[in-house]
Amino acid sequence: MLLEGLADCSFALRAIGSYTEPFICPLSVRYLDQSYPGRKIMGETPLEQGLDNMWDNRIWVHILYRIVTAFHVLHTGLGFKLELTKNEAWGEHCRKEALAHAALVNKHLSDGRKWLLGGDEPTFADITLATAIAFSKFPVNATPLDERFEFLDAYWQRWQQRPSFQAAYADRSSGIPELDNKA
Repeated sequence: MLLEGLADCSFALRAIGSYTEPFICPLSVRYLDQSYPGRKIMGETPLEQGLDNMWDNRIWVHILYRIVTAFHVLHTGLGFKLELTKNEAWGEHCRKEALAHAALVNKHLSDGRKWLLGGDEPTFADITLATAIAFSKFPVNATPLDERFEFLDAYWQRWQQRPSFQAAYADRSSGIPELDNKA
């Protein structure tokens, strides 16, 4: 049933003619959430769905996108055909913005909640935040969010305990030494 849903979703993406990130994942998850019974990754109620969307957008725009931008403009590690612009001032600006917004998310988590919406299971926004933390840990980024913020560190540790997370990184080829060198 789920694979059938993914095929339907893939068809929907082709139908609208766009594979532009960051919209593929939210579109896919929203389609599956609304088409199949079971736990809803983007929230169970309209309020949870709205909050999850808000947090996902905040994290994507103000943290993850800033870290990705810093990655691309601070070095030319992917080669000059892909890294067309080297702009250290802009990269440092983006890094500072990411850190400032990560501090706000850290404060949000400081009330003891396990996940962004305060539930027992992560939502889509939590996946985006975990992605931001993981990407921040690439050595060239030099912005490991979990090492700078107490509650983001606890959050990152919770992710690493999840069987699905462990399975995703089992091949030890993520490029993140902390994950690749686990015993």
